[in-house]
Amino acid sequence: MAPNYVMMVGLITLIFFSLSFGDDANMLPTHNNLIAKPNCKKSCGNVSIPFPFGVTQDCVLYNQFLVTCDYSFEPPRLLFYDSAIQITNISLTGQLTIFQFISKDCYKSGINTENNTPWITLTPLLAVSNTANKFIAIGCDTYAIVQGYYSKFENMTTMHYSYITGCTSMCNSLDDADNNTCSGVGCCKTSIPKGAWNVTITLSSYYNHTYVNDNPSCSYAFVVEDTNPYANFSKNSLESLQNMHELPLVLDWVIGKGTCEIAKRNSTAYGCKSENSDCYDSSIGYRCSCMQGYDGNPYLKDGCQDIDECIDRQPDYICAKDAICQNTEGNYTCICPPDFSGNGTVCNRDNPQRITQNIYFVIGVTAGVAFAIIIVFGWAYTAIQRRKMSKMKKKFFQENGGLVLQQRLTREEGSSHNNTIKIFTAEELEKATNGFDKDRVVGQGGFGTVYKGYLKDNCIVAIKKSKVIDRNQIEQFINEVLVLSQINHRNVVKLLGCCLETEVPLLVYEFISNGTLSEHLHDKLKASNLSLDIRLRVAAETAGVLSYLHSAAYPPIIHRDIKSVNILLDKIYTAKVSDFGASRLVPADQTELSTLVQGTLGYLDPEYLQTNQLNEKSDVYSFGVVLVELLTGRKALCFEKPAEERSLAQYFISSVEKGLLLDILDDNIVCNETNEGKLKTVVMLAQKCLNVKGAERPTMKEVAAELEAGLRLKHSWAQTDRHSEEKESLLPGTQRLRFGYEYSEHSTDADSITSHVTLPFPGGR
Repeated sequence: MAPNYVMMVGLITLIFFSLSFGDDANMLPTHNNLIAKPNCKKSCGNVSIPFPFGVTQDCVLYNQFLVTCDYSFEPPRLLFYDSAIQITNISLTGQLTIFQFISKDCYKSGINTENNTPWITLTPLLAVSNTANKFIAIGCDTYAIVQGYYSKFENMTTMHYSYITGCTSMCNSLDDADNNTCSGVGCCKTSIPKGAWNVTITLSSYYNHTYVNDNPSCSYAFVVEDTNPYANFSKNSLESLQNMHELPLVLDWVIGKGTCEIAKRNSTAYGCKSENSDCYDSSIGYRCSCMQGYDGNPYLKDGCQDIDECIDRQPDYICAKDAICQNTEGNYTCICPPDFSGNGTVCNRDNPQRITQNIYFVIGVTAGVAFAIIIVFGWAYTAIQRRKMSKMKKKFFQENGGLVLQQRLTREEGSSHNNTIKIFTAEELEKATNGFDKDRVVGQGGFGTVYKGYLKDNCIVAIKKSKVIDRNQIEQFINEVLVLSQINHRNVVKLLGCCLETEVPLLVYEFISNGTLSEHLHDKLKASNLSLDIRLRVAAETAGVLSYLHSAAYPPIIHRDIKSVNILLDKIYTAKVSDFGASRLVPADQTELSTLVQGTLGYLDPEYLQTNQLNEKSDVYSFGVVLVELLTGRKALCFEKPAEERSLAQYFISSVEKGLLLDILDDNIVCNETNEGKLKTVVMLAQKCLNVKGAERPTMKEVAAELEAGLRLKHSWAQTDRHSEEKESLLPGTQRLRFGYEYSEHSTDADSITSHVTLPFPGGR
């Protein structure tokens, strides 16, 4: 009996390994050589030319697919007809690859030595692929724009739309950039829209590379195939990029416009000619493909031919080892040979009953042992994973400064600080956010994502999950967490605690339910509920917070990202300042800090942007922009506006100087004549805050005091001081509104960002 058992186990093992590890060499697909019309050229050099493409008019479907073979090169090059655009690959899956020019912008000692603007316009059946390409910009003091037109099929018609996008890259030298990343330091990238048939690349600089250490220095921008090495920044590639003029670009092509449903109504013009082909829609039209079980060219009448699965053995070939494979049209069948029984995927030899019983016995024993092994290994694997997870949490806790925070909390328990910060576990916050469910996301920014969470005591909190943290500054991070947790101001979103058991620390704040000031200002219905008094109260409360951070907190805190998005409102429109992710503590013996520029375009202090020197007056400028938002209801930066109106701060100053202030004030606050006195003073205050020279701006303490005084006196905003002759009526028909502040000292470089930037940059930081 024992030899039979051994033989049965060996047979089962042989069958198992035969089924699991069949010869891969026999599973390669066949390739149909019918790709072009008869007597038509099938290739040029190393590039195949499948129909509907061809080198003569009788070999193409439409003239748009006409190409030419240039024999002046060795090997010959395939070009678009009547064009110098080189084609390096044509795929029947609806893509082709070409070479497209690179945009360069070079400077030497602040003087532009080279600048070009490459562009491409395609025929209606072609579009730049939005899935296979990336828009890349490389350089310091660089912003790159890609713009043009794209098509979309809507309501039985092809509609054309314009688009504009791009990115910005900042650094002092390309040596500062990290290899293989495009994060905005030396390199940036973005996507392009679907169906783009016109692409123009513009490359420029904020300050003519004046502050770039490399001299001479160049910036580059291009749309490139995302599998190309230049799609990922590499310092080693910079030298070769200087001498390069073209890079590969992937285009999508379709056989016709419209959808498959519409195309099938006209059988003569319908592009899927093979009976064994399918049609599928694309963003710019429709394409064809061979049905499963067929291979070849679906655009030719007999282009899709049957695949012999019995010879090629595709990966889904399921015939048993002993089965006979019989090829059929578009498919195959498996037949068990004589003396075997089964359905072809499983074939069992017909043996005496005793052998069958032995096989069943061995199978049963094997299955039982296998099940037991699976249970044991499953339990062991779970235990190991839990242990690994526990070790990982402890490791993250230590790396994120958990021990330092615990020591500081223990040391400060007996102090006078009312420190209520709590250290949460990862499990608590995962449960509070339902495993960080996407439905719980209430906000996203450049530094992370904010989730709405419910703690065990049903307390609603906001949990911020950051993207990155500098582990070289963990002690500084812990110190800032402790200081921010001690801020006890009614108009500051309270920091309740943190979790340090995750790779990147999580911060827990009180939850504010009524949205951001930005949402209320830029929504017509919500903005109508914001009277001037409410807006000025919000401004006064925000100014009070900044005054507290600058003057009362120890050490002083510079927020560094004051904007309407970071000012939350509760149900009674009380302001709550949030998002201290970019904040910095100022040492007692310093008045300014040198930092990498962080903040939001439109709110950034031009002096800070130019010098990298951060001080309290940077917050004053950002608050001035928010104050103008409250007065006008306009966005701080809007690229849909004419060039002179894109930067709200610059447009506001210009309107005041030209006496056109009424044209930009929000209708919700100018309709009431009793508001005129308040508006005069607030306009002057905003203009002071927006002074390009930080030293000439007021402190936040002075700003807060002036706003608080206005709120207390309600209708006594119009002051009779030495500037009274300059505060003239805002009403139409009177003399223009003027103020006694000169801005002739503005440098061209400081203003260049508002005159040059012409695209909406995604994100806030």
